[in-house]
Amino acid sequence: MGAKLLCFCVAFTLVAYYIYSPIPENVEQPWKLMLMSAVFRTLGHVAEAAERLGLANYMDVLMLLSAAEYMAPTSDENVTVTDTEFSGVAVRLFLPKKPTEGLRRAVLYFHGGGFCVGDAGMKAYDFLARRTSSQLNAVVVSVNYRLAPKYRFPVQFEDAYSASKFFLQSRVLSQYAVDPTRVCVAGDSAGGNLAAAVAQKLLEDSEVTNKLKAQALIYPALQILDLNLPSYQQNANMPILSKSLMIRFWSEYFTSDPSLREAMTSNHHVPAKWGHLFQFVNWSTLLPDRLKRGHVYTGPVFGSPALAEKYPGFLDPRAAPLLATEAQLRGLPPTYILTCQHDVLRDDGFLYATRLRAVGVPVTHEHAEDGFHGALIFVTSPGDLAVGHRLMSGYLQWLEEHL
Repeated sequence: MGAKLLCFCVAFTLVAYYIYSPIPENVEQPWKLMLMSAVFRTLGHVAEAAERLGLANYMDVLMLLSAAEYMAPTSDENVTVTDTEFSGVAVRLFLPKKPTEGLRRAVLYFHGGGFCVGDAGMKAYDFLARRTSSQLNAVVVSVNYRLAPKYRFPVQFEDAYSASKFFLQSRVLSQYAVDPTRVCVAGDSAGGNLAAAVAQKLLEDSEVTNKLKAQALIYPALQILDLNLPSYQQNANMPILSKSLMIRFWSEYFTSDPSLREAMTSNHHVPAKWGHLFQFVNWSTLLPDRLKRGHVYTGPVFGSPALAEKYPGFLDPRAAPLLATEAQLRGLPPTYILTCQHDVLRDDGFLYATRLRAVGVPVTHEHAEDGFHGALIFVTSPGDLAVGHRLMSGYLQWLEEHL
């Protein structure tokens, strides 16, 4: 009996040690976050082992989570759900059943996942789109853009843009009884990147006559120029999205060449020729003082031009919307930006909010001091993380008021 008890105690201690992750004090329900983090961490370890053994690509293993969370399109009493294609791009369509006297509003949504994982059919994204459609009585188009490593930049952007441009045609909007003056693009993380890039591109596309009413960017990834912002430093080892994983996502977006990932890790991937772009992400002037406290800004250390010549995508505003000029930002629709304090991408959102306001774009910036990356999508039932429910309610309320 004593030996069994001892074995149990040792096993329990080892499991607890593995699950435990240091969590900021102001994060509610820390054990829930630790458990989710342990699942992600375990999958990451399996992915690393599989890749080293030559059994599978790292991202292909991470996609197992998307597969496990996949839900077939299922209609309910409030929403009709179908999978279809817009201009050859897979989308999941959510059509509200509630009667309406006039035309409906619509949301084009791009899921997150670092451009490499995720699916519009995942339980979390299905739940978010379903709730959006039902609560706002809105048509929701959740876009299933193609993913890296099989497809590299700019395929993800082109899929997102093609689906958006197709939907914005008057005949298509009319088919779904959508008001052409009440369409929004939205997305989280990598999807927030795509939403921002699509909104910028639509401004300059003379073929698109129906313009966006709004854009909503949920902890968006908006630049690859400086991967050592204060938020990257402070949250380098935060659960769910660490600095190393974000850099892995960024590099895989463009190539499997490890030299780009290594250069990004040391923050020496931008050549001097493109040094002028740093003005767009200079956190010493664009971040609020409270986020700069304890950090000293140093100018960029430039890298070899070879990587930029080989993989120019990381200097392209379609991949890094923060690199757009003032002229390209001016005229963007009213914008909602959600940032989380405990997130490597926090400062990307702050920088974009500052730059948009500087050119006269109306910005609602919600910052969650107790938030972390992915908080909003970890909500599929009433018992899930309280911070996620709060952030989702805030996002939907903004849409209700501005769309």
